[in-house]
Amino acid sequence: MNSNYNIKVAIVEDDTLILSSLQQIIHNSDGFQVVNCYTHAEEAIEAVKSTALDVLLLDVDLPGISGVKALPELIKNQPSLNIIMLTIHEESELVFASLEKGAVGYLLKSNNPNLILQGIREVFEGGSPMSPPIARKIIASFQPNKDNQLTPRELEILQELSNGANNKRIAETLFISTNTVKAHIKNIYKKMQVHSRAEAVSIAIKKRMI
Repeated sequence: MNSNYNIKVAIVEDDTLILSSLQQIIHNSDGFQVVNCYTHAEEAIEAVKSTALDVLLLDVDLPGISGVKALPELIKNQPSLNIIMLTIHEESELVFASLEKGAVGYLLKSNNPNLILQGIREVFEGGSPMSPPIARKIIASFQPNKDNQLTPRELEILQELSNGANNKRIAETLFISTNTVKAHIKNIYKKMQVHSRAEAVSIAIKKRMI
């Protein structure tokens, strides 16, 4: 790493032991500077208005406003800020929610400290660091599950469900019986592992199936 770099980092973490460890690791590494640390998102949201930063490490689970919910406000107050989510969670929904709201990286707290430093450097240089398990989940989300893949007809019905159509309306639109519609919906629920129309439509939209 170019020792002329002075990457200004702030950390938002409510676990004081983890916060202290991260602060020590980063601050004692050549080319990095910990500008400030916060235990609540509310503190960071206000502080970034007047604090020049390059990278912010943001915990997902915080008391009060969660890290994910704080993202839009943090970016609004400092648009050039690069935010890396630092968390124990690998859930796909949290990953995508964070990325959709403006995070540029997603690292696990279990990572080797060197990987966290590497991630900070990478985002500073324009990259998007991801822990391997997170990267695999993102890749998997773009790969259809052939065992549970919906048929063209099921996708048509799912699209009608997203439009708010009831069984009778779907049957009329697709020129099939209401019993056939019910059978298809039952298969859709089974393949998508859901129990309601709202849940099926929500997942379909998130996964860009419709």
